[in-house]
Amino acid sequence: MGQASVPATQQPEAGGALAAVARINGVALNAPHEPLDEESLRQRACTELLRQAAQQGGLLAMDDAPGVEGAISTEASNAIELLLDRELPIPDPSEEACRRYHEAHPAAHAQGERAQLRHVLFAVTPGVDVKQLRLRAEALLIELRCADDGGAKFAQAATQWSNCPSSSQGGELGWLTRADCAPEFAREVFGGAEIGVLARLVHSRFGLHVVEVVARDPGQQPAFEEVRQAIALTLRQQAWVNALRQYLQLLAGVAVVEGVALDAADSPLVQ
Repeated sequence: MGQASVPATQQPEAGGALAAVARINGVALNAPHEPLDEESLRQRACTELLRQAAQQGGLLAMDDAPGVEGAISTEASNAIELLLDRELPIPDPSEEACRRYHEAHPAAHAQGERAQLRHVLFAVTPGVDVKQLRLRAEALLIELRCADDGGAKFAQAATQWSNCPSSSQGGELGWLTRADCAPEFAREVFGGAEIGVLARLVHSRFGLHVVEVVARDPGQQPAFEEVRQAIALTLRQQAWVNALRQYLQLLAGVAVVEGVALDAADSPLVQ
């Protein structure tokens, strides 16, 4: 059974303006006066799919109230956790899989790894048009990757555009370790060998970054036995994320989805 997707319901706002109200099986995800960006709307949709699945699975009372402004009840949160534990059993990765990962990512668990960085930060702040911000950041990324001037254009761009105190130093961040950075930033920057302006925008809790790796110090590479447990945890987390994505696709495939774009799967055999 495929996903039933219909246009969002239009509701009048104060003053006569119209705002789209997205729904999952008739349950509103946002109020008429609450416009949301696509990512926030998808997050709410996924939460509501899981909340309703917990109800159907007998883990949550059918009279549990839907979330308000994205916040669900404590009972719903606990029920979703139980639902995912039941529906997404993840086996421990094999020794062979862990060794393959270690060989393919030799710097992933380096000790003492450092990188000399500079960046241009496009901060995501309340009220900012995220789509336009991303387009501006992507345009600058292309421009700086094509520059061949020893870094002068990067420093100029950081001074002009970056929403970081480092803008006064041309975006220079100096030598940093993983511990010096937000985890989501560190995952994108460390553990590789790339030098120069990274080919992708780096997303963090602060916004969108155009990042240049000026130099790297790989540190010391630990033996497999020293990082076996950490690698197994990484592989389990990756498997869980993939399983959750597939499960949400299945839920979306049998739901009536209005006003929000979700992937749907037509069978349990999601590849």
